Amino acid sequence: MDENAVNEMRCPRCAGAMEPHAVGDVRVSRCVGCGGVFLDRSELGLLSEAENDWHRGAHSQTEPVPRITAGMTAPPPARPRARSFVETLFG
Repeated sequence: MDENAVNEMRCPRCAGAMEPHAVGDVRVSRCVGCGGVFLDRSELGLLSEAENDWHRGAHSQTEPVPRITAGMTAPPPARPRARSFVETLFG
């Protein structure tokens, strides 16, 4: 995306200003008003590839289930895990 075009672009939803953000190798525009995200079709393809890579490696982040014993106490609540790579970028 041409950075000058991004600075002139207005959000189609709320007419807010758009700010460029780098997400890895991808540049997206995010509305400062409503938080909407806009990108080129080619950038969408790159984010889709990154999403697939993230899911391919997600199994390695899974912790083994602990064995239950009589002396166990409840663990502290875990932080909810992101449902997708894109959610980790904007959530």
